Formats: sequence, structure tokens, C-alpha cells
Amino acid sequence: MAHAKHGIGNVETRFASITDDAGPFTFSSGQTVDSLTVAYETYGTLNAEKSNAILLFHALSGSQHAAGINRDVPGIDGRWTTDCHHGWWDDFIGPGRALDTDRFFVICANYVGGCYGSTGPASINPATGRPWAAAFPHIAVGDIVRSQARLLDVLGIQRLHAVIGPSTGGLACLTFATTLPERTSLVIPIATGIRTTVLNRIFLLEQILAIETDPNFRAGNYYDTPEKPTLGLALARMISHKCFVHLDAIERRARRDVVQADDHFAWYSVADQVESYMLHQGKKFVNRFDANTYLRICEMWSRFDPVKEGGAESLTELFTRSRQAGHRYLVFSIDQDYCFYPEEQAALVRALKQAEVPVMHLTVHSDKGHDSFLLEPELYTPHLSHLLANGASAPLVEKD
Repeated sequence: MAHAKHGIGNVETRFASITDDAGPFTFSSGQTVDSLTVAYETYGTLNAEKSNAILLFHALSGSQHAAGINRDVPGIDGRWTTDCHHGWWDDFIGPGRALDTDRFFVICANYVGGCYGSTGPASINPATGRPWAAAFPHIAVGDIVRSQARLLDVLGIQRLHAVIGPSTGGLACLTFATTLPERTSLVIPIATGIRTTVLNRIFLLEQILAIETDPNFRAGNYYDTPEKPTLGLALARMISHKCFVHLDAIERRARRDVVQADDHFAWYSVADQVESYMLHQGKKFVNRFDANTYLRICEMWSRFDPVKEGGAESLTELFTRSRQAGHRYLVFSIDQDYCFYPEEQAALVRALKQAEVPVMHLTVHSDKGHDSFLLEPELYTPHLSHLLANGASAPLVEKD
């Protein structure tokens, strides 16, 4: 793998079967799948001891492509648009960067149920020769964690140096640490939470309804039809976008020219730059994502309960596993985050302290909202680099 002047160069997605030798994969719903593939990318070199690996979980609409340039992922029906070509955390991964590939071996995989190469609703069901569609199982955060733990098995990695996850990837990060505590040392959840708030459940329900009520959705069985549920998926993306991006940032990004959207309206006429911007975001998204995958991730997030998924009685019992495994946590908040409010990370930190888990809590001050973790590496890199480089010897203090 060549290094570009500004980081990682060209990369490619790899595919691992996680069911051949390990047997069928059983989802939390109880449904079993005999053939399951996980799409993943790696950056850096795994050392001889296999002790320098970092597992990175992507956010809701992310992918396995976290760094470098990847212009094509085969077999995903044209969803790999130009918006996907550059890694979503490219400024964080590479030689000398926060996740320093001169020192660490970074792994990022597409969620099971995803639409970027991991087996999901758009994949072919070997039993029928047709897309899984509505028959694909519901997914839970624990399913994502267990599928990626199997990927680590395929790669021969028993214990990670660190597990990292921003946003919904943070839910997987926490679940990995508490259900497989012996398999990591450092735990770094970014702009995430330990429960799904009422506000997020409402947002998620709105998105689910937007897709479900699109007449072209056909209960999820739309792959063999000429019309896809593009309007429902676009509306879902617009609903989510307003909490991912700070409202001031939306106003700044809005185009000066208003683009009419007569194909969506019979009576109303778009006359505002922000409305035009939001419609553009929705239209752009439907070209690169699958509605069935989006539904499953929304449900996964809405139903998230780390205590239940971890088979514990309380958060204290759950995080006691981290203390016993010798974990050290770095928790990031974003002060203007309207998706995972800073109070949610504060609650996580309180639960960790009650379980006597070493934790550092940092608050990033940004006017970019939840998307800060994608856009402002300079605010995160010093702290990530320090903890990853020093591990158990790094001092843990709270900073605001």
C-alpha cells in the first residue's frame, strides 16, 4: 500500500467470510445466516505480535472506507458514488496522524446489514438467488460487534490496542468493550451515548416512517422494481441531517442560488436557500445508500440498550467488566452537538467512575455540531495521539 504525500494513498476494500469455519452467524433476533461476508479495509502493518491493531467503527451512513482513496467497490449496484471515494476519516489516519499508521494497524469494516459490501438486505440470498430484501434479519449493535470480532479472528488478532467509534459507531465501541472486554485495552467513544434519548427515538421514528410510507418501498421488496423508495430515503436523510450539522453551519453551507424542486411539490415552491440545501442533501444521499440498510440501522440505534445487550443488571455491573479487564477510556464530547448531547457523554463518564474505570473526558468546542468529529482533526488529534502512544502510562484528566 503506497503512502500519498498527504497520508494514505490508494486503497481497496477486502472481503472476509466470517461463517465458513466458524459456522453460521446467529443474529440477536434468533435468525441464523449460513453465509455472511464482511467488507473491510486496513491501513498500516500488523506487527509480529499482532498487538498494534485498532478497530474503528463507522457512523450511521459511513462505510469501511475510512482513509485514502478508493474509487470502486465491486458488487454494490452503483452506490459507490464520488462522495464515497475519499475516506471518511482520512485526516485522522496515516503516517504521523492521530491513528499513526507507522505504529498501528487500523481496521474499519462495514456493518453487517450494510450496503457497501458486507452482507445486507441488497445482497443475494444463496437460498433464493434473489436479494434478501425484507427477509434480511433485524440487526442489533451486538450483531455488528460479534461480526467484527469474527473478522478479527480471521485476521488472527486476539486483543486490540484500542477500539474507537464516533456517533453510532460509539455504541458499537462501548458494546465491544463490555461484551468482549478481554479483546481490547483502550476504549475511545466519540460523541456518543449509553442510551437512546427520547429525542433521538422521535427523530429515528420519523425517518423510519418516511421510508415505510413511500409507496415504492413495497415493504422492503423493491430491488426488482423500476421505482425505488428514493423520496422516502431522501426525507429520512433530511430529518437526520438537521441534527448532524449545526444549524448555523447549514445556513453557511446553503447555496446562494435556490434550486427548484418541482418534482417533489404540487403546490409549494421552494424559495429559500436552506430549503434548497436540504433537498440537495436528500437527493444526493439516495444515490449512495440503500433504504433497507438505513431502516435497520435506525432500528438498531433506536433499540440500543447496552445493559440488555451485555446481559448485565446495571451500568455499574456492565462497566465493572472494563475495570477488571484493565481498560482505559477517552470520552469526547462536542459542546454544540445536537445529535448526542454533551449530557449523554457526561452520563457515560459518571457510570464509568461509579464502576471505578479510569477515564478521561474531553469537551471539544466547535460551531460545526455533531459533524465536528469528521471535519476538525486538529481538535482531537493531540489527545488521540497521546493516549494511543502512551497507553497505560498516559495520565487521565478531564478537560473542558
